[in-house]
Amino acid sequence: MATVVKRGDRQWQARVRRRGQSATETFETKTRAEAWARQVEAEIDAGRFHPGRIEAERITLHQALERYLVERVPLKTGIKQNTGIVRLWQRSKLAPRPLGAIRGSDIAEHRDEMLKAAAAQTVVHRLNLLSNLFNVAASDWGMESLINPVGRVRKPSLPSGRDRRLISDEEDRLIAACDASLSTWLGPMVRLALATAMRQGEMVDLAWPDIDFDRRTAILRETKNGTTRSVPLSTVALSVLRSLAADRQGADKVFAIEVGRAVTHAFTKACKKAGIDNLHFHDLRHEATSRLFERTNLRDIEIASITGHKTMEMLKRYAHLRASDLAERLG
Repeated sequence: MATVVKRGDRQWQARVRRRGQSATETFETKTRAEAWARQVEAEIDAGRFHPGRIEAERITLHQALERYLVERVPLKTGIKQNTGIVRLWQRSKLAPRPLGAIRGSDIAEHRDEMLKAAAAQTVVHRLNLLSNLFNVAASDWGMESLINPVGRVRKPSLPSGRDRRLISDEEDRLIAACDASLSTWLGPMVRLALATAMRQGEMVDLAWPDIDFDRRTAILRETKNGTTRSVPLSTVALSVLRSLAADRQGADKVFAIEVGRAVTHAFTKACKKAGIDNLHFHDLRHEATSRLFERTNLRDIEIASITGHKTMEMLKRYAHLRASDLAERLG
């Protein structure tokens, strides 16, 4: 049996008790409260009622994201990146809406808006996090009847991975332009990237206490995968770091950079000065990894431990280099 009573000046509370099940919800109008009560009674009679649906209609996406940030994000790799994605969704126009009221068409519309300003891979990362939130809400937060609207939406097609390599005298021209840059750290950073295959963010976060010159290792504590990695330092890498250490002046970080965007800006200017087109800073990681395959006798798993690739599958794009090397050995 359903009852609808007025609460205060502007709210109506609907309460349903039927066949041993109960549900309560508050609305701004009596009409909506009565309609909701009839719908719940019909679902109970048909055996389709799930208490979790009430919670899904009550909690907003913004509130769910805040809970997700506290309970789930700390368990993920890349906490900083995932926190940023959560905050981005909390600023979206979908944030004030209840979870149960968000449809696949809403997600598709927002996907298309994101694609106007962000790359396909970035949008996929954002959609994946939102999808996981809906799955967690259904499995762990008691909203069993909640349907994941992200699962009904087509995700953007991803472009094939870049395979830009340094050709001809590009490396010499690039190094010369970086050395001439007003950003005095740029030249050493490019040299270190080519010698170690470190990511841009890993070098920005690199700290002097984590450099061991005797053991010839650098410990990376802030990595994309969220796991600490120890990188062996070649003679070239050691030379770069020793030259920087000589001018350390008490700094804790190896590179005196506040934000990673400064790297992209300075690198783009250097490439333009050197007359080099279509080269991104991240391409240096691809170049360095390719060289590990071409110029060393390291096994694939050893190379992965240096570069930080999580699985052999992620190194598959470099397999053709190993095959070419083997063909030369075969004669």
